[in-house]
Amino acid sequence: MGSVDVTRVAVVAHRKKTLGAGLGELRERLAAAGVTDPSWYEVPKSKKAAKKARKAAKAGVDLILVWGGDGTVRRCAAELSGTGIALGVLPAGTANLLASNLEIPIDLAGALDVALHGERRALDLGVANGRRFAVMAGTGFDARMIADADRGLKDRFGRLAYFWTGAKAMRGERVRTKISVDGKRWFDGRSSCVLVSNVRAVTGGLVVFEDARPDDGRLEVGVVMAEGFDEWLRVFARLLRRQVRRSPLVRSTAGEKIEVSLSKAMPWELDGNDRKPTDHLDAHVEPLSLLVCVPRAGSR
Repeated sequence: MGSVDVTRVAVVAHRKKTLGAGLGELRERLAAAGVTDPSWYEVPKSKKAAKKARKAAKAGVDLILVWGGDGTVRRCAAELSGTGIALGVLPAGTANLLASNLEIPIDLAGALDVALHGERRALDLGVANGRRFAVMAGTGFDARMIADADRGLKDRFGRLAYFWTGAKAMRGERVRTKISVDGKRWFDGRSSCVLVSNVRAVTGGLVVFEDARPDDGRLEVGVVMAEGFDEWLRVFARLLRRQVRRSPLVRSTAGEKIEVSLSKAMPWELDGNDRKPTDHLDAHVEPLSLLVCVPRAGSR
C-alpha cells in the first residue's frame, strides 16, 4: 500500500525491553528515515502502554510503533482496534509471537523497515473474557508455563525459561471441560490445556493450528487431553513433525464464538501474560479490526 506518511508517527516503548542497540538506535534510524520529531512515550511496564497508545491515537497519528513484547503489543492493539491507525511491531520481547507469525524480522532495522515501508494489513482480533488479544488465550498447560516463567526466569534466561517451566507444567492436572463452538457443543471431557488462537504458531515456533489465518474471521480452538510427562512428549513429538492432527490426545476446530467451561478455576493467559484463575473462557472474534504493518508480498 505504499510507504507511510512519516510525519505523523508515535512510539510507545517498554523501556525495559531491548532490541538492537536500544531506543537510542531507534531514534537515530527514525531520524535517518525522515521521522525527526515522533511523539514519544516510554513506559516501565506493559500495563502502562494502553494509556499511552490511547493518548497517541487521540493526537491524530497515522502510525504507532510499539517497542516491546506480545503483552505490550496486545495492550496497544486493543486501543487501536477499529481506529484505522496502523500498528508497527518492533519485537523487543521474549517470545514475539505476533511478529513471528506475521514474518516481521526480529531485528530493529528489519522491523522498522516493515513498519515504515511495508504493507498495511487488516487483521482480526480475538476477545476473551472481555479483553482483546492478537495472538492467543489459553488455560491449563500454557498458562502454568507462562506464569512460572514470569516469576523472574524469563528476564534471566529468555526463551530458555519456557523449556524449564514447560516440563514442570506437564505434571499439571486435567479438569472436566465443556467447549461450545458457535453455539454447538464440540467437546465434553477432561483436558490439560485449551488454546484459543488467532495464529498458526505458538511458543518455540511450534505450529499448532495449520489452517489458522489472522484475517479469516475465525478463531482456532484446540484442546489437549494429555496427562503426565509421557503423553505430553507424544503430543510434542507430533507437533515437531507437523502431525498434531493425527494425535489421539489433541482435537481442534475453528469458529467465530468459543465458550469454554471448566469444572474448577484454572490459571489462564492472554498473549503471554498470566491472568487470575477462572472457570470459563468466553471468546469471540472481531474481524479485520486492526491495521498492522507487515512485510510486502514477495519480500517474505
